[in-house]
Formats: sequence, C-alpha cells, structure tokens
Amino acid sequence: MDETATLASSHTEMTEMLLPNDTNNLGRALGGAVLHWMDICGAIAGMRFSNRQVVTASMDHVDFIAPIEMGEVAIIEGYVFNTGRTSVDVKVDVRAENPRTDETRRTTTSYFTFVALDDDGRPTPVPGLACPTEDEEVLRDDAMDGREEQLRQVVGRYDL
Repeated sequence: MDETATLASSHTEMTEMLLPNDTNNLGRALGGAVLHWMDICGAIAGMRFSNRQVVTASMDHVDFIAPIEMGEVAIIEGYVFNTGRTSVDVKVDVRAENPRTDETRRTTTSYFTFVALDDDGRPTPVPGLACPTEDEEVLRDDAMDGREEQLRQVVGRYDL
C-alpha cells in the first residue's frame, strides 16, 4: 500500500438520466434513487483512493434542496477529503442538468464515511491524504468546512 494518495486520484463523476422507474408520482427523482447514486459514487471514490474494497460506514444529514425532473441528467461527483486509520471521508455533490438548455443547479450534498477492507473482509489501513495542488487543498478545506457547518446546522435544529 502506498503511504499517501491524492485527492485527485479519488475524483469520481457519474451521470444518470432520470427515467420513470426512478421518479415519484410528480415526475421527480425518488430520494432513495438519489441516495443510491450518491453511495455508489462515494464508494468508487473511496476504492480509487485506497485501492481496496470499501463499505459504507455512515452518511451524514441530507437535505434535498432542488428536484431533479424526469428527463434531466443527474451529475454525481465525489472525492476523498479526509482519512482515518481504516476509513475515508468522501464529499458527494449532486447537480441536475437540463440537457436541452445546459442549465445546472445544485440538488444536494452529503458526506460519507467508508471503511476499507482487506481480502478477508476486515478493516485495513488506508493511505494518508495528499493535496499536492492548491485546487486540491481548496477542495479539501471546503469539504471540511462544509461538513462542520452542516453538522452545526443539524445540531441547531434540535437544540432545545
């Protein structure tokens, strides 16, 4: 195993066209379909980073801030922004794109934690995170700040 891996090595972008099987009765994306796509994208980012199989350990709070309409393209983008001994934290963003107008809008963001597994299915160490470029540093810092802010907002909602 390499001692470090770069944020860029984990970058993953997927696209999905929203078709009827993944829509609700309003013709908009089912939340479960979007979460499924996010989990897959995050797992691929974690596997690219660690060169290991990974399993989902947790997913932070999710707010669906804009719908994805039937016929639009969902763009799901993820990257590793932090590591533990056997875990990787992945930021996953989803945008909707109208392919006829090229307009895009942010629909949701969440933060996942995945655990790397060895060939026997046991947690195994992951490389440390390297951010050799300024762009990678900015992405890492934005994800760290965004996760902290999201957690602060969630706690504030329930702070009685």
